[in-house]
Amino acid sequence: MARVLGLDLGSHSIKGVVIETTLRGQATRGYFEVPLGTEPDRLDRLKAALPQALASLGTPVDTIAVALPGVALATHPLTLPFNDPKKIESTIAFEVESQIPFELSDAVYDFQLTTSDDKGTGLIVGVLKKTELGPLLDVLKEAKFDPKIVTHPGLAYQSVFNVMPPMTEEGAVALIDIGHERTTVAIGKPGGPIEATRSFPGAGLALSKALAKEFNIGLPEAQAWKEQHGAIGETVNGADAERAANAFIRALQPIIREIRPTLKAYGSNGRQPIRQILLTGGTTLLPGLPERLEQDFGITARRLELEDEVRAVTGASSAKTAQAWSLAIRAQASGQKAPRFNLRRDDFAFKSDFDFMREKIGQLVGFAAVLLVLLIASGMVRNTVLERRQKQVEAALCDTTTKILGKCETDFTRALSMLKGHESPTAGIPKRSAASLLAEVTQRVPTDLPVTVDQMVIDLDRISLRCEAKTSKNMEDLITSLKTYKCFKEVKEGKLEKNKEGTKVNFRLEIQVECPDDAPSTGEG
Repeated sequence: MARVLGLDLGSHSIKGVVIETTLRGQATRGYFEVPLGTEPDRLDRLKAALPQALASLGTPVDTIAVALPGVALATHPLTLPFNDPKKIESTIAFEVESQIPFELSDAVYDFQLTTSDDKGTGLIVGVLKKTELGPLLDVLKEAKFDPKIVTHPGLAYQSVFNVMPPMTEEGAVALIDIGHERTTVAIGKPGGPIEATRSFPGAGLALSKALAKEFNIGLPEAQAWKEQHGAIGETVNGADAERAANAFIRALQPIIREIRPTLKAYGSNGRQPIRQILLTGGTTLLPGLPERLEQDFGITARRLELEDEVRAVTGASSAKTAQAWSLAIRAQASGQKAPRFNLRRDDFAFKSDFDFMREKIGQLVGFAAVLLVLLIASGMVRNTVLERRQKQVEAALCDTTTKILGKCETDFTRALSMLKGHESPTAGIPKRSAASLLAEVTQRVPTDLPVTVDQMVIDLDRISLRCEAKTSKNMEDLITSLKTYKCFKEVKEGKLEKNKEGTKVNFRLEIQVECPDDAPSTGEG
């Protein structure tokens, strides 16, 4: 069982979703939100709020995933005319270097595949200065929130696209996250990869500033009024509310001007049209905003809603929890199917995995020692078996040569030479004998093959073996070795079955004996 945390480092508050994974699945176990202070520096605001977030978290987690806050991460779409992963890895650095206004050695970057076919590969590349990432990781690590994954704010929503139900007509979905200081757009098809994404400054803070200017009030007061009474469209009621709505609409125009070309650029590349807009982020809770955006873009727009189980545990709107939930799903993903993009690489590689290995080194050394002892014992047993088998062959040779030649000979080559001698009394015996066939079989059983022959029947034209081995692969290796002798014309395998304990397999082999130089006897008389 593992506990993972998705940590949304927003500019207005920190949100965290905890997911617990088991062999049976996953479940949302907790949620917290900690507002940020008013410090001018983002890192100072985070540093002040993270201790409270740690207290709200309670039980420690195994893995943490965050999306890079702010808009310092530059996004570049790339298309390469090949799809070989090794080629992509070796080429991407040159492509990145050609598109950034600073030295590549000062940057940290990663990429995510969007499309791959015979024509090539589409990529989303995110590039960031090391001076932006390093201080953030230091602040998080100091607060005991050292993340294993630092991903792209748009690609963080891949988890949402993975669980989207299919649409009634072919097309793409644009997920628009309008937060406090940043807006992020991610575009893709339900169940598929995110194919385009970008982030830019401008969001709910601009609306609060517009309201403060309109009514000549302080920013905190304007922020509070917006959250409690703000609205646009048909829900507006009263002269002051109308003035506020007009201020909101004016403040929205720069955001809309940034979103519109992003949506158009996606459709201009020959992709399917965008059929739906999903809204998330705290600013999208403003009543009337989905209807206004639908009117501006001419595309159906609605707020994103996560599953009932997630909303029941968090007790908060999906607009606030969507990114933290998506990051938690990303944190528990592993293997080849997990999204690739992660800025924790090279100089910023996650170190806790090595620390864990260091803690476990004693156990690993003990395991290695036990394994070594088992290997030595296995070798001793195998040598004993082979020695016993050698003695059996020598005894059989001695018995055969004593009967035919009148003296014991255990060297196979010498015995065969003596048996073939023209001047010897044995000159008339057949060129093949049970002893020679036994020797050929014995020579062709590899010494390192864990096969035991517990029965052997040898005729001049056929040999039957009953064997025991660890696996069926051992039988195949034995057959391959036996076939190397020219006189073993055919080796047939019999029924293969496991022993009573189920630890080994028993099988029979039938060997047809026929040498290429065998000639039919003509007889005399």
